[in-house]
Amino acid sequence: MGLCLLLLFPACAPRATKPAAPGVPAAPGGGVEDLARRYLDAWARNDVAAQRQVLVDAPPDFDAQHARWRQDLGVVASRFDPPELESQAGTTAVVRFRGVHTLRGLGDWEVESRLRFELRAKRWSLRWTPEVFHPDARPGDRFGRTRTWGPRAALLDANGDPLTVPGEVIRIGVLPGRVKDRAAVANVLQAQLGVDPAKVLAALSAASAQPEKFLPFIDVRQERYQQVRAVLSPVPGIFFRRAPARLTPAEGFAAHTLGRVGEVTAEALQALGAPYQPGDLVGLSGLERAQERTLAGLPSGEVRLQRRAGGGVVLYRFDGEPGRAVRTTLRRDVQAAAEAALADVTLPAALVAVNTETGEVLAVASRPLGEGWHRALMGRYPPASTFKLVTAEALLESGLTPDSRVECPLEVTVGRKRFRNFESEVLGPTTLRRAFAMSCNTTFIQLASRLEPHALEDAARRYGFGVPYDVGLPSPGASFPVTSDAAERAAAAMGQGRVLVTPLHMATVVAAADTGVWRAPRLLADAEGGPESRLGSGTSEALQDLMRAVVTEGTAKSAANIIGLRGKTGTAEFGTDVPPRTHAWFVGVRDGIGFAVFVEGGGVGGRVALPLAVRFLQALDAAAVLTFKGDAS
Repeated sequence: MGLCLLLLFPACAPRATKPAAPGVPAAPGGGVEDLARRYLDAWARNDVAAQRQVLVDAPPDFDAQHARWRQDLGVVASRFDPPELESQAGTTAVVRFRGVHTLRGLGDWEVESRLRFELRAKRWSLRWTPEVFHPDARPGDRFGRTRTWGPRAALLDANGDPLTVPGEVIRIGVLPGRVKDRAAVANVLQAQLGVDPAKVLAALSAASAQPEKFLPFIDVRQERYQQVRAVLSPVPGIFFRRAPARLTPAEGFAAHTLGRVGEVTAEALQALGAPYQPGDLVGLSGLERAQERTLAGLPSGEVRLQRRAGGGVVLYRFDGEPGRAVRTTLRRDVQAAAEAALADVTLPAALVAVNTETGEVLAVASRPLGEGWHRALMGRYPPASTFKLVTAEALLESGLTPDSRVECPLEVTVGRKRFRNFESEVLGPTTLRRAFAMSCNTTFIQLASRLEPHALEDAARRYGFGVPYDVGLPSPGASFPVTSDAAERAAAAMGQGRVLVTPLHMATVVAAADTGVWRAPRLLADAEGGPESRLGSGTSEALQDLMRAVVTEGTAKSAANIIGLRGKTGTAEFGTDVPPRTHAWFVGVRDGIGFAVFVEGGGVGGRVALPLAVRFLQALDAAAVLTFKGDAS
């Protein structure tokens, strides 16, 4: 009957149990594999007290040995595979295990070793020796490590020549305890080097507890140091230090774009993660930061065991990887011309140049140099009349031509809002060419109001407004919002209202107007091409006509002697002042280079931005002449 019940109701059957290994008691403490697992779990938690509970005759310095092992190797984490019983005989047992230790700044070190157990008073305990750390370790040995970064690779120009090379700068700073007049220190650093005096005074106040700690404020090249040394040296408290640096072809050359290298900050360390550690030199801004992992590669290193009796052995090698150079699209001559154009500009400004046929960025410069904000790529502003390139394309697509008759009154009212021409310009009956050349706002407002719904939005989209792209550095591009009423649409037609654009994007807009194809900009030569779009069929030739008229007879006629120049001026109103303040714009194209010049709060585009554009082109021409003479010789 019992048998039948078991057959009918198998759940009643007693459960099978795994037989214990010979010699393993069912005593408190468990079997060796369970104890090994408990020990390794505690090790992974860095719970030394729990590890010690498994031991028999623990060394008196057990805790210290573990702490020294972690510190000397820079162990930040350990993990272990399930241990396996290797052998057991009588009162001894051996458990094999595999551990992976993550070493700060190097990576994972894999170790296979053993735990040796003894049976005492029917209880298994671990007989610990340094072999647990590594099979080759013996009492008195000490672990150590090395870590080395290879040479940082260079950022290259479009021709493959280095833009960054190892060098040295002079670090200018202050010893707080030696300062006699804080205001004098702050003022001279501002006057000679443009250092924010508020920053200096705040740092001096915060450093009162460490009077002999050097506070660095700015790094300068040797040539700049020689210029300011005589003025700075006599001021008590100002000191100089030499420091390694990555040098560009000239001071300030593409500074915001190339970026700088320095000791890793807390913010950078958190963002970069492994294998970086405090004290490493990393890219802190620009392409140096964006391409950090490519340029730096990976560090190499060794795990070593130093013998108590002398000598040592290498337990493991981290091979590392060399850094790889990154080729940019920057042309050295075009970048130098951009720097020359903005050399004495004191207002915030930007100049960007692109290849009209490819979208490659040839030059990009932001001012002021001492400010980290890269306004050429990140600043978004109303484009003002430079946006008339977009509006004109929509008008040409609708059937108008440069010779179409249009009206340019002093003012027009749209949606109960009155719009006037800048500086009360009145042309009366005229042509589209003339209205564009003289930048007549009322003409374009009237004509845009007659376009088909969404025609202006479609044109903006063809010029890349609202199109995401990857330049190689952060840049938000351009936006053309959906207009909510007639007045907002009128403001948008002349590049005001909520229309926003970066100087970089405006360079691509004028390039598209010249070639008939908008191409997303890119800074990295080996990057895949970004999005592009075609303008309306046949509009490019007419746009070239309109842009040339701006130079020959319009708001940029002071540059009429620049052969082949085509472009558009812009004066963007902003703020609440009466009359409003204005940003100055000029976008132009010549010899396959599209460029945008922007001066924040600078005033009138034709009077402020245009002369900078002329200076840029003249510097390019001078460079071409020098190159030609060099080739001829």
